[in-house]
Amino acid sequence: MKLYHLTSAQYAISNIALRRLKVARFGDLNDPFELLAAEQSDRKFRRGIKSWKDDYQKSKGLLCFSESWVNPVLWSHYADKHRGMALGFDVADIHVERVNYVKDRTQVRFENDDPEKGLSLSFVEELLRTKYVHWRYEGEWRALVSLNESTKEDGKYFNYFSERLVLKEVIVGPYCEIPFKHIKKLTEEIDKNIKTMKAKLGFKRFEVVQNLKYK
Repeated sequence: MKLYHLTSAQYAISNIALRRLKVARFGDLNDPFELLAAEQSDRKFRRGIKSWKDDYQKSKGLLCFSESWVNPVLWSHYADKHRGMALGFDVADIHVERVNYVKDRTQVRFENDDPEKGLSLSFVEELLRTKYVHWRYEGEWRALVSLNESTKEDGKYFNYFSERLVLKEVIVGPYCEIPFKHIKKLTEEIDKNIKTMKAKLGFKRFEVVQNLKYK
């Protein structure tokens, strides 16, 4: 499956050169409702959900992808206002889950309908990939990553490219200040099969498209 990770130019160059992606932590994401999609008007459920979230994010992180790179809002929010890059990966289907975008909060579900037995597994899996419908423009897919299986440096976790995460494309943002030829040289030194292209703002639609002047 081809998916895209948008980021700033600085981080993109680091990702390419070191062949890895930074693992995101749930508590650092820009959606404050991450893992909190459940309706929590009942105080005791509220405490339980928060406790579960705090425990879960101590051991798990995620890699975030979009199913397309043409949406200009993605570039504005995640690629340094079009100065960054989009990295295109072939990702193993079994490695990622599509985010489900919903209008209303979901109801808490317990194992065998018994609060004493904790949250049901299906409900937990739902929380991991549920976001408010207004985030739908992201077209997000996410891969859950165990922190104990990732590389830790200076308090940050990284997941290295592998047969499940193969870099195939580098799309350089319309306003990226790093010369295209330098980026293309870097990708060719790493793998000549990586397709490197320059992007521009489309003339016909509200899209970011390939700039064919750059080869």
